[in-house]
Amino acid sequence: MPILAAQSSQVEEEITIDIILKIAIVLAVGFLGGKLIGLLKLPSVSGYLLIGLFLGPSFLNLVSSTDMQSLEIISELALAFIAFSIGSEFVFKDMKEYGKKIFIITTAEVLGAIILVFAVMFFMFRQDFAFSIVIASMSAATAPAATLLVIRQYRAKGPLTRTILPVVALDDILGIIAFGIALALAKMSVSGSKPSFFGLVGSLAVEVFGSLLAGFVIGLILAVVLKKLRTHDDYQVASLIAIGLGMGVSNLLGLSALLCNIMIGPTLVNLLPRPDKAFKSINNFVPAFYVLFFTLAGASLDLSILKSVGLIGIAYVIARGLGKYLGSLVGSLSVKAEPAVTKYLGLALFPQGGISIGLSILVRQQLPEYATAITTIIMFSILIYETTGPIFSKFALKRAGEIED
Repeated sequence: MPILAAQSSQVEEEITIDIILKIAIVLAVGFLGGKLIGLLKLPSVSGYLLIGLFLGPSFLNLVSSTDMQSLEIISELALAFIAFSIGSEFVFKDMKEYGKKIFIITTAEVLGAIILVFAVMFFMFRQDFAFSIVIASMSAATAPAATLLVIRQYRAKGPLTRTILPVVALDDILGIIAFGIALALAKMSVSGSKPSFFGLVGSLAVEVFGSLLAGFVIGLILAVVLKKLRTHDDYQVASLIAIGLGMGVSNLLGLSALLCNIMIGPTLVNLLPRPDKAFKSINNFVPAFYVLFFTLAGASLDLSILKSVGLIGIAYVIARGLGKYLGSLVGSLSVKAEPAVTKYLGLALFPQGGISIGLSILVRQQLPEYATAITTIIMFSILIYETTGPIFSKFALKRAGEIED
């Protein structure tokens, strides 16, 4: 037994060393990719994604699907940090002035994407109602990470920058709600079981409001603690504990870690006299996580899906982008937003990522008959939008005059 135990320990050590080595390689290669892409005046995040693509199954296969599962915690942490940072944009005194505009613009761009994608799938391609409504609802959410990093890299400032982050955070919330309703309607369509609509909507309400409530409570406790602390290190440790609690409590209760950590941010920013100290302490800690997150995101993309996606996948990508652009345009015009917001906001809302992958898992569980087709199309969309989205975001901010090369 001692010999077997020793052998088992040795194997575990070898696996650990292998994963640690791969993390170092991914970090180094991703960092290099960001620097190289910068020579072309493109956002660093595009370099992370593209160089990650070469590390994945499409080329070198240095990062396998098994490795991705082992490293999933890195992606979860990075998304939690991003959600926490985005939440800082919801300052109550600003929301009183701009909140109504943000809500109208966000609702318009979410509905624009959903309506156009549904119309293309249902009327043009004659797909089932269940398939059409579910994949249309999945077009609503925007991946916040890429846009956030572009804004930070170029230190963007201005009305468009101030609008993007609240819209992205809110459209994730509305996107999750839209998906829950769509899934309920789809299951009703397939099974004819009307009572399931209320059950699913009830579960959705518990998830959304439960996540926000958990984030508020954690943020409230963190605000009390931070008022008693003084040093940068103390702020950093306390904030990391709160973010970790947000993730852990959400996973334990079946809530959304993204919404929970988004809510911690507004709670802090509206309760603390100097909330920037907490957010700066986290921002100083996480750059390496961002490099790993996007490089691994690139490595998770598989070009082999291009063979099976077909015309319907291309149509989905076009309809989603056009729907978001037209929706944000209509919403911005209706609230008389600044010209920069009206013209360019839609271009900054293209990225699609983690949330859509998570929703795909729910489709596999709830509507397995549509899972393969929907997942293939969504992964194709992520491949396109995650690699090009940061470029569109930079273009929008540049044209709005809010960044300099």
